[in-house]
Amino acid sequence: MLASAFLEDFRNGNYNQLLNDLYDDESLVAYQAKRYANAIEKFIRLFGDKEVSIFTAAGRSEVSGNHTDHQHGRVLAASINLDSIAIASKNDSGVIKVVSDDFNIAPIHVNELKVCKEEEGTSEALIRGVCKALASDGHTLGGFEAFITSDVLVGAGLSSSASFEVLIGTILSGLYNEAAIDMVEIAKASQYAENVYFGKPCGLMDQCACAVGGLITIDFQDPSKPVVKAVDADFSKYGYSLCITDTKGSHADLTHEYAAIPEEMKAVARYFGKDVLREVDPEEFNKHIPGVREAVSDRAVLRAIHFFNENERVAKIVNLLEEGDFDGFLNGIEASGNSSFKYLQNVYPSSDPTAQGVSVALALSENLLDETSGVSRVHGGGFAGTIQAFVPNDQVENYRQGMDAVFGDGSCHVLKIRAVGGKQLL
Repeated sequence: MLASAFLEDFRNGNYNQLLNDLYDDESLVAYQAKRYANAIEKFIRLFGDKEVSIFTAAGRSEVSGNHTDHQHGRVLAASINLDSIAIASKNDSGVIKVVSDDFNIAPIHVNELKVCKEEEGTSEALIRGVCKALASDGHTLGGFEAFITSDVLVGAGLSSSASFEVLIGTILSGLYNEAAIDMVEIAKASQYAENVYFGKPCGLMDQCACAVGGLITIDFQDPSKPVVKAVDADFSKYGYSLCITDTKGSHADLTHEYAAIPEEMKAVARYFGKDVLREVDPEEFNKHIPGVREAVSDRAVLRAIHFFNENERVAKIVNLLEEGDFDGFLNGIEASGNSSFKYLQNVYPSSDPTAQGVSVALALSENLLDETSGVSRVHGGGFAGTIQAFVPNDQVENYRQGMDAVFGDGSCHVLKIRAVGGKQLL
């Protein structure tokens, strides 16, 4: 269908029900209709009025399992109703040309997929890496033009890069592979791109949550075949909302802080002759803590303790949700946050201990929720960025105002968990 025809349909409200179903919030429908229309208009200005398809990839919120995935552990995560969308059209040049919001990404030819060291840390690296991974798995590649726009907050722990990677994979699946590539496979291709081409040693949780959709628990014991299971839980049924507050802290120059977590955890695993902590018997670890302290470091010991406790905690929290014990779930989330602060130590950077925006946000959140049963915790990779809170619905506006008063208007986002991760919409 021509881009201009889609544009008219969005302007006339013909896809309002689709948008309501996708974003699970009737109050967002008018905004999203205008957003899609604006994206189509931008595509037409950039590339002309062509046959197009429309794609989406969700942002994600980690609920529990903080820094467990890279040790082949368990996580609980959700796709959220902040997303990246693309208006895309096939071409026969073999060249991928993407404009992302106002950023003009250099063209990538699908036959030129070697790792480029000078591209490390760029969008070009992510596109090239996703292409390489999908091609290596036997999928068809081809050129396309796309305009991409994202509502996923950059640097806020909601996985803007993972959403972008998954979106590229979803476009290639839709345009050249009959939308048949499994979303977990697209997630693995996205992780490969980030690890090998982009240069960030991330696990697979972010990409899986952005790709699969809904509230899911993932067991990475065998990372080549992660076990992904939907969790049937409706937070609104319990009268709670998921709130994410952006503390506006920068992740710049923090790669070494993130990298130190898996490095130290793996150093503990190597003490026991293993590659990752999931392969280590927790009881054996407890018996040998004096030796581990001497061979590695005290912080590595604490981070290992966090992993062992958090990995078991995820399974318990999932069981509590499935049994309808929401109070038990909230207690588990609070314990997870406490463990991240005390043992994992990813709430502020050790390289700059005066920069404690996340710590301030957690303290403020605790005060605002003091008279309720709401809970909050560090969100995502940590060190800077966002906190997460489960807030009683009748306290959401007071909570939002309190957080915005410190971190700026629009810092606190009230989110929905959406059922769709990555998908060709139209």
